[in-house]
Amino acid sequence: MADQDRDTVALEARRAELREQHLRPPGERPASTARGLHHTALISSDVEQTIRFYQDVLGFPLTELIENRDYPGSSHFFFDIGNGNLLAFFDFPGLDVGPYAEVLGGLHHCAISVEPERWHALVERLTEAGVEHVVHSGVSVYFRDPDGARIELIADPLGEMYGQQVL
Repeated sequence: MADQDRDTVALEARRAELREQHLRPPGERPASTARGLHHTALISSDVEQTIRFYQDVLGFPLTELIENRDYPGSSHFFFDIGNGNLLAFFDFPGLDVGPYAEVLGGLHHCAISVEPERWHALVERLTEAGVEHVVHSGVSVYFRDPDGARIELIADPLGEMYGQQVL
């Protein structure tokens, strides 16, 4: 057996062990202490470019644009991604925050559920806008926003992933 195969077997065994120790059936899980995700905040290098992408290409309405209380002169702005959820951004004018990077504790991707018919239209809009994207499993499309953050639009309902309940 190749090293990679042994590693894969060992990793799956570890996942099984963790599921056995920590995953409870839906009826046995305690209620969450949270009400929901208020917003996820990303960093924008250009406020207008970000607005044009998220509002005009993806169809997420801009809901507010205010000053960031933590950094005078910085903007904090929000987009409606449905179901009472927001995607937010900060810009940091004058700071050299560098390009997007995946780091431990950082963002790998943000997955946003959309209705299947809208999903197809959004894939077409990405193509028309010249945004590189990859369709996976017929229900997910992955792409990067103007600053490199990886975004997934998924046609599965909230609480479901590729036909499996995850909530």
